[in-house]
Amino acid sequence: MDPFDVVVIGGGPGGYVAAIRASQLGKRTALIEKRPTLGGTCLNVGCIPSKALLDSSELYHQAQTKFAEHGITATDVSLDLGRMMKRKENVVRDTVRGLDGLIRKNKITRFTGTASFVDGEKISIAGEKPQTITAAHTVLATGSEANTLPFAPFGGRILSSTEALSLKEVPKKMVVVGGGVIGLELGSVYARLGSEVTVVEFMPTIMSGMDKDLSSGLQRILKKQGMTFHLRTAVTAIEQTAGGVVVSAEKKGEALSFDADYVLVSIGRRPYTTGLNLEAAGVQIDDKGFIPVDRHMRTNVPHIFAIGDTVAGPMLAHKAEEEGTVAAEFISGQRPAMNYHTIPSVVYTWPEAASVGKTEQELKEAGVPYAVGKFPFSASGRARAAGELEGFVKVITHEPTDQVIGIHMIGPRTAEIIAEAVVAMEYQAAAEDIARICHAHPTFSEPLKEAAMLAWQGKAIHI
Repeated sequence: MDPFDVVVIGGGPGGYVAAIRASQLGKRTALIEKRPTLGGTCLNVGCIPSKALLDSSELYHQAQTKFAEHGITATDVSLDLGRMMKRKENVVRDTVRGLDGLIRKNKITRFTGTASFVDGEKISIAGEKPQTITAAHTVLATGSEANTLPFAPFGGRILSSTEALSLKEVPKKMVVVGGGVIGLELGSVYARLGSEVTVVEFMPTIMSGMDKDLSSGLQRILKKQGMTFHLRTAVTAIEQTAGGVVVSAEKKGEALSFDADYVLVSIGRRPYTTGLNLEAAGVQIDDKGFIPVDRHMRTNVPHIFAIGDTVAGPMLAHKAEEEGTVAAEFISGQRPAMNYHTIPSVVYTWPEAASVGKTEQELKEAGVPYAVGKFPFSASGRARAAGELEGFVKVITHEPTDQVIGIHMIGPRTAEIIAEAVVAMEYQAAAEDIARICHAHPTFSEPLKEAAMLAWQGKAIHI
């Protein structure tokens, strides 16, 4: 077989985007994926199925709690979990089919099997039809896998996010170990469906990397929705019983115990590079298993690139997509570079939480002079009309210049509103710039304008 210009190993969001972009730029491209379906963790057992369940469970929750205030009488509302799960599976199936079509349309050669390096250019593919191909450039996009507790491997009633997406019953009680994005999203799914959800988190806050106003606000809201939180708490043991689990923990020297039907362990993920035989290609990894890269996603071997969860930084599908684009374009002779300062983070609970740029805590620690504008959704006409009064938008600026350096928000549709914040920061906008942009009325985006006014001049119109 003739050599490929670009071989991408891994068919997740970073990998398939890198392959498509390379092909668009005229490169003879191959994509290797060990799963029978493309899309990686995100499309198959992550982003897409979890959002399907989040939307379904929120509709069920609203039917029980919000319809009446809107004058809608919904009697005998009941849950068909099997049908909800079937819808989720159909969403995944249709999304994956669409991706298959994109790969064919872009004339990308697809291989199914497990890839490993023979040397810096030759790649062996183990599968139904073992073969070896040659690559002028290789992009590593093999993703990550869930971390486990050393004393509680996944299995039975100890769940990773994968198993939690396909339960056949709504647990009466669920313990979530880890107060990060995955734990909070899946915990909120089952809380909406009627589970008594307890979150056990080792750190002093949930979502420890986010701005503290955001993490504390989200915790307060989720607590009102029925979720219980135990922070600064270390899980010490998990025992499976005949009909459930017992989670043992310790908080400030005090022993705690939680009984539940299931425990979801969501304590982060680690890069998956097992079996790639990186040594044969001369590719270095660090002590945490990540592959060091430069701003163009090149490893220490100039013609081998790494993207997504295999490299340091937030493990986000959209980060992987941007890195895949950068790698493909650099291979094609362009000179793009990653700007990690403007990668947004979103928690798809309801209300949603979204963030981009520096947190107030980071600026305090660095001694950077800053100004803050914070506007509540309760002062928004659109939010009041929708009955969505929880949350706020917080704009942080570099005080001497008024340049926006961080925007954090929790409230209705903030997963969409954060895109405006990213655009503003990409173009190094000042708070005054956002404040002078005409926003449609009434919309959920107006609080961003008002928060920018507060950061810029200390005054807003509607508060």
